[in-house]
Amino acid sequence: MDPVIVVGGGPVGLSLSLALAGQGVPCVVLDEGPGKDEPRPARSVVLHSDTVSMAHRLGCTTLRDEGAYYAAWRTMRRGRDSGRITFEDLPAPLHLPQHALTRGLRDAAVAEPLVRLVTDTRLDSLEQDGRGVTAHTRGAETTWWRGSHLVGCDGARSTVRKLLGIRFPGRTAVERHAVAALRTELPWPGEALLHRGATGEVTARPLPDGVWRLDWLLPPRGGLVTPDALVTLIRDTLAGWCGGTTPPYDLIDTGVHTLHHRLARRWRDGRAFLAGDAAHLLGALGTQGVEEGLRDAENLAWKLALDWHQGASEALLDSYEEERRRAVAARLRVADQALPALRGGAGLRTYLPGAARSAEGLLTDGHLGRGALGGEPTYAPPVAVREVPTATEPGGPVANVPVTAPDGSTVPLRDLLGRGRLLVLLVAPGTGVWDRRHWLGAGLMPRLAAAVSALPVRAELLVADGYPGAPAHTVLLVRPDGHLAATFAGVRPAELYEAADAVRCGPPAPAAGVPSALDETSTTPTGVID
Repeated sequence: MDPVIVVGGGPVGLSLSLALAGQGVPCVVLDEGPGKDEPRPARSVVLHSDTVSMAHRLGCTTLRDEGAYYAAWRTMRRGRDSGRITFEDLPAPLHLPQHALTRGLRDAAVAEPLVRLVTDTRLDSLEQDGRGVTAHTRGAETTWWRGSHLVGCDGARSTVRKLLGIRFPGRTAVERHAVAALRTELPWPGEALLHRGATGEVTARPLPDGVWRLDWLLPPRGGLVTPDALVTLIRDTLAGWCGGTTPPYDLIDTGVHTLHHRLARRWRDGRAFLAGDAAHLLGALGTQGVEEGLRDAENLAWKLALDWHQGASEALLDSYEEERRRAVAARLRVADQALPALRGGAGLRTYLPGAARSAEGLLTDGHLGRGALGGEPTYAPPVAVREVPTATEPGGPVANVPVTAPDGSTVPLRDLLGRGRLLVLLVAPGTGVWDRRHWLGAGLMPRLAAAVSALPVRAELLVADGYPGAPAHTVLLVRPDGHLAATFAGVRPAELYEAADAVRCGPPAPAAGVPSALDETSTTPTGVID
C-alpha cells in the first residue's frame, strides 16, 4: 500500500509523520525548505503536559537540553508582585525555541526507517481518486508521488489548501507583539512572568543558559518598531524589574510577531487533509499555534493509521475535522471576544458568563494551559457511556496515572498513547504490590482480557492502583490519542464492544481493491511513480 504524503517539514508535519510511523504507516515528507532552520530563540513555543508527552514519545531529544520548564509563574501589576504559582502538584509548562523542537523531531524522522524526508521540493499539483492521491513536485525531486492520503502541514500560505480550493477566512493583524531574546539576570531565576502596568502587557519566559524571551503587547495602531524603540523597551522593562537600574544584557535575537486569526472552512477533502497553520492561525498569547498543530497531528494520526491498515469509516475520517476544528474554533472565539475585554478591563461577564476571576487570573490560565484560553481539548464522544463518574468527563484527556501492563512493566499512562491501540484500564487497588502471576488470573482479569481480545480494533489491557474519582473495579476505555471514551462498572463485554465500535465510528464501508486488515507487507516509504 502507498505511503501517506505529508507536505511540510515543520514541527507539525514531522510530528504527524513520526506518529504515523509509530503505528506502522510509511510516510513521505515533502519539504519546501532545505531541511535545517536558522536558530531564532525569539521564536519559541510553550508546550504543556499533553504535547510534551507526545514529543517525548516521538523521540524528540531536544526538549531536555534546549527547553526550560517554568520554576514558577509570577504575576506583577504596576511593578508590584500580585501572585505566584508553583508546579508542585501540576506539570510545569516547557518553553523552548521552535527551531530546537523542529530539529529534534527532524533527527527522529531521519532515524525512522518508515519516514522519508525530501527537501527543496515544492508541490505544484495533486489529483485524487478512490484509492489514493497523486502529487507532482518540482525542485530537488521533480516527479510524481503516489500516496494513500495527503496531509497539508505547509503553513499559513498552504499550497495544499489553495490546490484544494478551500477558503481561509478570518481576521488579519489581530495583535502585534515585539519580541526579544536576551541573556541577562532577572530577580526570579527560571520563573515565567506576566507584568501588566503602565507600559502595557509584558511576558518573560526562561530558556536555558540564562536566556529569556521577552514579549511586549504593542498598541493596536502603533507604527513601526525601530531598533532604538525596542532597545528603549528592553532597558525600561529590565530597569523596572531590577530596582530602577538596567542590568547588563546580551541581545541575541529580536522580531515583531503579528497575530492573525483564521480558520479553514474545511479540513478534509476526500483523501486530503489540512493540519497546523494550513488549517488555522491562532496564538493570542504568543505561543499557542504550534501546540494546537501538534494536537491536530495526534488526533489525525490514529485515524489515518486505522484506515491504512484495515480501512476506516468515512465518519471516522470526518471526525478529525469535526473534533479539531470545533476545538480550535472555540479557542479563537474566546480569544476574539474575551481578550479585548480582559486587556481593556471591562465587560468580562459579557464574554465569559459566570466569570468571577480577574483578568490577570484568566490570562494566567491561558499561559499555563488551563481554562477556555489554554486548556486541553475535550471531544464529544460518539456514545455517552458513563456508568461510573470519574474526575475525567467522557471525551476529556485522561489523567497520567501509573499503569501496569500484562508484561509487568509500569509506566505513566500517556507513555502508551500513539500506538494506534485502544487502552482498556481496570482500576484495581493493590495491583502495584501484587506479583503479576497472581493478578493476571484473579478476579475480573480473565473475563476482561477475553473481552479486550474480542474488540473490533486492537486494544491493550492495563491495570492501575487508582484513577482520580474512580472506585475499584471501574473499567475505562481510552482512545489511542488519550481521550476518555467510556467508563463501566466492572466487566461488560457487550457494552465494551459497542463503545469500541463507536470510537472507530463503525466498520469501514466495503470497497473493491482495498487490502485486508492482515495485509501490512508494503512498508517501504517510496511513493514515487516510475
